[in-house]
Amino acid sequence: MRCQHQRSRRRARSSRPPATGQRRQVVLIPLPPAVARAIERAVDGRAEGPILRNTLGTRMDRHAATRRLKHLAATAGIRMPRMHPHMLRHTFVTTMLDAGVSLRDVQIAARHADPRTTMRYDRARNNLDRHPNYILAAYMASGT
Repeated sequence: MRCQHQRSRRRARSSRPPATGQRRQVVLIPLPPAVARAIERAVDGRAEGPILRNTLGTRMDRHAATRRLKHLAATAGIRMPRMHPHMLRHTFVTTMLDAGVSLRDVQIAARHADPRTTMRYDRARNNLDRHPNYILAAYMASGT
């Protein structure tokens, strides 16, 4: 995402800036207020250029993102042997699934084309308490 998109977001009072997906399609992503404030701080009044920059002021690449994440993790006292940005995406998806968000909604949020990709993140997929038969039986027993 670039600063121009952030500026248009402020003008439109929308919390959904455009982002370009892997297939170069433009998608809308809702931003919680805390994330919007963090982006505002990162933009720091700039009207153009990348939102996340490396130490040289140019667009942050995946290597710079990995270094930044490792530094932030070390500062927070998190010790993991293989810290990388994809772990944030993995945590995002697994946390939504653990919270009970539907597989379809998680698939859309993660922008997975195939639900099987999303299912690989589901740690509790073998949990029988979440089996559709139990959910249906509980629904029917409630009399609704």
